[in-house]
Amino acid sequence: MVSRIADSEMYAHLWGTEELRAVFDEKARLQAWLDILVALARAQSALGLIPPESADAIAEAAHVERLDLTYAAAETRSTSHSTLGLIHAFQRILPEPAREHVYLGVTVQDITDTWTALALRQVGSIVWRDLRIIESLVLDLAETYRTAAMVGRTHGQPGAPITFGFKAASWADELRRHLDRLRHGQDHWLVGQLAGSVGGLGFFGDHGVGLRRDFCARVALADPGISWLTSRDRLVEFAQVLATISGTLARIGGEVYELQRPEIGELREPAGMGAVSSITMPHKRNPERSEHLDTLARLVRANAGAMLEAMVQQHERDGRGWKTEWIALPEVCLLTGTALQFTIEILSGLEVDTERMAANLAIQSGFINSERVLAALTPHLGKHRAQELMHDALQPSGGAPRQVIAALAGAGIDGLELADPPGAAPPLAPPPAALTMVDEVVRRARAARAAESDTWPT
Repeated sequence: MVSRIADSEMYAHLWGTEELRAVFDEKARLQAWLDILVALARAQSALGLIPPESADAIAEAAHVERLDLTYAAAETRSTSHSTLGLIHAFQRILPEPAREHVYLGVTVQDITDTWTALALRQVGSIVWRDLRIIESLVLDLAETYRTAAMVGRTHGQPGAPITFGFKAASWADELRRHLDRLRHGQDHWLVGQLAGSVGGLGFFGDHGVGLRRDFCARVALADPGISWLTSRDRLVEFAQVLATISGTLARIGGEVYELQRPEIGELREPAGMGAVSSITMPHKRNPERSEHLDTLARLVRANAGAMLEAMVQQHERDGRGWKTEWIALPEVCLLTGTALQFTIEILSGLEVDTERMAANLAIQSGFINSERVLAALTPHLGKHRAQELMHDALQPSGGAPRQVIAALAGAGIDGLELADPPGAAPPLAPPPAALTMVDEVVRRARAARAAESDTWPT
């Protein structure tokens, strides 16, 4: 029975990728939990806390295929304990001496928090890879369309000339900061958990800190230095980074969505083979993936918000906030992974109509250069006086900026000539500084990419 549309065969592709679903798949998770129990047993055996034979037996039996998962599920429900059902099922396939040595002195969070950190390593690697692909695509757009003039818009209205390369460079600059966040966050996120009942490792006496150090090394995670049972900022930070990434992807998607409108017609997302936008309106070509990026980002933010709410916990263990993560964190990861894949698809085949961009720029009847006119008038009148007079002259007449000069002259302001400011670009061209910024963003990003690994540097 499939009750969640996100897991349905028909719609699952909209809410997660197969690669990321494999990370959070139940059997994969249970196998990872068993592997963690093996690492724990090996570390305990090395310190003489359990016999080596028990550690060997635990390692030999730790295969999810050997477990009776129906029994484990029934035991989980009957005991009302998160991992006791798994332990009982595991003990059934262990020889008698080893049964008492599995899961020795640890708690649910020791296993689940350590697994979560291991899952974050896989997720982070996928996000790093896909972000770099997107950055490469956007950098190519910035370079290709460096001088492709278009209308720069504010509040949805025509403002002043920019280039599409400038717009793409702003995306690239933001994406690079996300890569920096992923790189710098590893020390916070990829840490193990071995805390015991209230964090003090009391079950292990003088061996506690050494045991944790060895255990973390065996699972290839950093030693946290102190238990973090109710200190959840690590996972919250990871979720928030993914939320900001999803926000950037939604911003890119929003631009495609808006600029694909026929009355603008400057961008179009690629149309998939056999794609049907409307059953009743065959002429339509909907930006389905671009708009879905916004849907995904909303859901990522909502789940990242739930993670943030769960950060407020009491005392040394608090299941209320901790178990919120069980639902919210996988959703953040799955949804972000889908957004990354959709963005790659959009940008890989993005259609850029530079002729339409130029036409939209030209039909502004000179208004698009009002900033430059204001700059020309400012030495004569002062900026604020010039702005006030231009505003009053333009509003009722609807005239072009050059007509404003005549209007100002008619108002008794004589001797003014509309001269471009020093170093100004030709009419309808973007300011030179915009092109300089494109070049700088591309230069920095190319240098950073050359110096870093293709894989997440864990």
